[in-house]
Amino acid sequence: MADLKQVTDASFSVDVEKSSGVFVLDFWATWCGPCRMMEPVLKEIAAENMPGVTIGQLNVDENPQTAMKFEVMSIPTFLIFKNGVQVKRLTGAMPKAKLVDEIKGA
Repeated sequence: MADLKQVTDASFSVDVEKSSGVFVLDFWATWCGPCRMMEPVLKEIAAENMPGVTIGQLNVDENPQTAMKFEVMSIPTFLIFKNGVQVKRLTGAMPKAKLVDEIKGA
């Protein structure tokens, strides 16, 4: 399994907004059961080395500014960016196949 890119309020602009390709950002927290369920799924997807796709996580407790900026009200929330622009928003735990389909459709 691959590690996920850890994004912070301070690194968001460089890591996500200035990225090329597709960036999937998981808004999560350590106390969130569905978030913990999705982490191995995200690591599997990251390990599959989809060309041009980066998978990252942003802890909403440690980085509230970015969560507020994107009005993240429930977690997990997945924002999919293409060349730094948000193109999709998904909320809640889901099967790996659905998430992969959403990423490929971005």
